[in-house]
Amino acid sequence: MSVDAEKFAGFGPNEWLVLEMYQSYLKDPNSVDKAWWDFFADYSPGNTPVNSSRPTPASSDSPPPSVVGEATTPAPAAPPAAAEPSNGTAPAPVAPAALSATSASPSHVLKGAAARTVANMEASLHVPTATSVRGIPAKLLIDNRTVINNHLRRGRGGKVSFTHLIGFAVIRALESIPVMNHAYAEVDGKPTVVEPEHINLGLAIDLTKDDGSHSLVVPCIRNADTLDFAKFWSAYEDVVRKARTGKLTADDFAGTTISLTNPGTIGTVHSVPRLMSGQGAIVGVGALEYPAEYQGASAETLARIAVSKVITLTSTYDHRIIQGAESGEFLRRIHELLLGEEFWDELFASLRIPYEPIRWTTDIAVSHDEEVGKPARVIELIHAYRVRGHLMADTNPLEFELRRHADLDVVSHGLTLWDLDREFPCGGFGGHAVMKLREILGVLRDSYCRTVGIEYMHIQEPDERAWIQARIERPHERPGHDEQLNILSRLNVAEAFEMFLQTKFVGQRRFSLEGAESLIPLLDAVLTEAAQEGLDEAALAMAHRGRLNVLANIVGKSYGQIFNEFEGNMDPRSTQGSGDVKYHLGAEGVYQT
Repeated sequence: MSVDAEKFAGFGPNEWLVLEMYQSYLKDPNSVDKAWWDFFADYSPGNTPVNSSRPTPASSDSPPPSVVGEATTPAPAAPPAAAEPSNGTAPAPVAPAALSATSASPSHVLKGAAARTVANMEASLHVPTATSVRGIPAKLLIDNRTVINNHLRRGRGGKVSFTHLIGFAVIRALESIPVMNHAYAEVDGKPTVVEPEHINLGLAIDLTKDDGSHSLVVPCIRNADTLDFAKFWSAYEDVVRKARTGKLTADDFAGTTISLTNPGTIGTVHSVPRLMSGQGAIVGVGALEYPAEYQGASAETLARIAVSKVITLTSTYDHRIIQGAESGEFLRRIHELLLGEEFWDELFASLRIPYEPIRWTTDIAVSHDEEVGKPARVIELIHAYRVRGHLMADTNPLEFELRRHADLDVVSHGLTLWDLDREFPCGGFGGHAVMKLREILGVLRDSYCRTVGIEYMHIQEPDERAWIQARIERPHERPGHDEQLNILSRLNVAEAFEMFLQTKFVGQRRFSLEGAESLIPLLDAVLTEAAQEGLDEAALAMAHRGRLNVLANIVGKSYGQIFNEFEGNMDPRSTQGSGDVKYHLGAEGVYQT
């Protein structure tokens, strides 16, 4: 039987926050976002006493209250046991009131959000749960995340976390194991399976209050199964930003079908979080660590014997509607996705990363004398990038195109992801005698496969090839703050000049620089470097396109002179070129760096 999931969806572990906001609303409606006013107009917080003046003694065998994602609210400390009389008789029971009066331990009544947390946790005890645990090697996850963040850092910015990647894998796994997205409910007194139409992924977010205490909210990303990774990443960051700034609304809490919590950020290897009614499962992400038996090994040893960091995932599920085999299959599917080609291909394409992701393979051992050693394979890989690296350069800014070439794949050279952190002799490449393969690939891709393609290995003179290599085979260096401001200034000047000509001289024949404004800061950098090296003069042979902009912003030809020439007023003393059209005219000037 299928019913609407949101009919039964409450605020779950977020109810404490809603209650706090409701109390603030009663005191001053303007203290909460107006988006909540309609909701609070007919809101009833229920019968849970949150401002009771009497303490309720806790049962000695009750577990400490906690909320989803390991955040806990400590209960009052239990009083110390009374000393047994020397005559062996049992002590008389102590009344709660007397116990409270004579106890030396400080205590306080739980009120407000803390009392609501107690109610939530007591309610969660009625959900019969079980937990599946699976460890997943994180080597591929770490390496591909590094590739992604390096690409983002060089371009639009931003950063992808491990939780982003695992959360997206959870969504894709739910498409294969949809039962993990179901929930239990009672309809007309009958047990019912709720089958939501979409996946609403709840995110456990830890918030630090002004007094230093911690609290937890679990907003959700709605219809997460309809999003590609780029949109999922954006929605995830938007939810976190709203939680940090107190901008969450009722819609952000309603309808959660499955939750994701990450206690691994505080070092927890794996957890068994509480499951709230209204959803069928919660996934816990443990700490990213080397196996305990290898944590004393050096980095060189770990790389040599191919030991990966491991991340532990747990699936805590409602055993009334989900079986252990289904939960185990769910975790196995996440494992397959995080190590599979299809998942990473989809993710890279969504982020428009024009390179092939790193692939999961087992380590290749070289144990036979007749086989080519791995150092020779690394030298062969370096040569392949020098010859064909330009074929993987991202030189088309108008259309996304995945760039790949078999000769540039490390697997084609008998190398794998396990070799990335191993050191190899590289014959002085990059100014080093020995480098890690990861560092070698970084320099190669920065030099040959970014937004500029370089092809020069056809040159017959070894000295000329070496001269080029020494100047291009360098690690990528991001421009400093002042240099970025200078580049922006040059781009603005070039754009303003083109817009003025387009507005004031409509219909005049010219060859605009639009779309190639980067030529101006490029020439600025070239001439600045030439001046620093003591070069006396430079002669520029220009094509028609962008010629006027270069004359104005590089050569130093005055705007007034250029505009007069558009009006047909030619200075006979100027450098006229061929004299037939304006964009053939030339100029001389002194360049000031």
